[in-house]
Amino acid sequence: MSTTYPTDGALSALDRAPVWLNTEPLTAEALRGRIVLVDIWTYSCVNWLRTLPYLRAWAERYADRGLVVIGVHAPEFGFEQELDNVRQATRALGVGYPVVIDNDFAIWQSLANRYWPALYVADRDGRIRFHHFGEGNYEETERAIQQLLGTHEDTVRVEAEGLFEAADWDSLGTGETYVGYGRGSGRVASPAQLALNHWALSSDWTVEEEFALLGSAGGSITFRFRARDLNLVVSPPASGAPVQFTVRLDGRQPGNDHGVDVDASGEGTIEEPRMYQLVRQARGAAERVFEVTFAEAGVRAYVFTFG
Repeated sequence: MSTTYPTDGALSALDRAPVWLNTEPLTAEALRGRIVLVDIWTYSCVNWLRTLPYLRAWAERYADRGLVVIGVHAPEFGFEQELDNVRQATRALGVGYPVVIDNDFAIWQSLANRYWPALYVADRDGRIRFHHFGEGNYEETERAIQQLLGTHEDTVRVEAEGLFEAADWDSLGTGETYVGYGRGSGRVASPAQLALNHWALSSDWTVEEEFALLGSAGGSITFRFRARDLNLVVSPPASGAPVQFTVRLDGRQPGNDHGVDVDASGEGTIEEPRMYQLVRQARGAAERVFEVTFAEAGVRAYVFTFG
C-alpha cells in the first residue's frame, strides 16, 4: 500500500453536501467503520470514463465486505453543473453507487485535489490511506482496498469496451485539445494545410472561454491527429433540439473506423451534452485528417480527447 496521505477529516466535507444521487445523504460519522473509496469525477471526462468499469466492479464485489464507493461529481464544464444532466449521465452510464454533487468544489478542496479523475481510499476511521490520480494502476488500487478490508484474493477481471476501452498509449500521438480560448491551443486559420495536432474552424464560429459556438448551419471543425480514438465533448443548442452531424476521415466516410456515436457512413446526432466518440480506427492509431460538420447552428464544442 502507498504512503498514508496526510488529510485529516477528509470525509467531513460530505456532511455539508446537500444533493446526493442513488442514496440518502451520507455523513462521515455514518461511514465510520467502513472503507470508503472517494472517486472525483465529471461525466464528460474520457479519462474518468475509462476507469468506470473498475469502479463498478469494486463497488459490486466488496460492498458486503465493508466498502462504500462514493462518486464526487465536480463539474469541469457549465453543462455539468446542471443536476438533470448529471442524473441522466448517471443512469446512462450505469453508475449505481452513491453520487454526491460537488458544484462548489467543497469536497474537492477538502482533499486538496487537482485532478479528474482522482481516487482516495479512507480507512475505517476516515483517514486517507491511498490515492491515485488519472487512469490505470488498477491492481495496486484494488490491493490497497483489499488490505484495508482485511482480505486477499484475485483482483477483478474487467472487460472494457466502447467508450470505456483503455487508450492505445503506445501509439497515441495527439493529446487533449480544448476548443475555447481559455485553454485552447493548436488552432490555425485554415483547414487547407493542417500540420499534425493542429485544427481549424470553418464557417461562423464564436470562440468563447469554455467553448466554440456555431452561429450558422454547416459549420465544421477539421483536425489532423494521430490516435486510435477521437472524441469530442459537444452540446446541442440551448433549445435542446437534436442536431445531425457528418464525420469524414481524409475526406471519405469512416466505414469501419467509425466511433460508437457514428455509423459507417459518418452520420450521427447530438442529442445531449456529453462526450461523443466519433472515430475508432479498426487497425489502431494512424495519422488522419478528421472533419465534423454540423447541420444546424447553436452547437457548442468544448474539447477533443484521444485514445
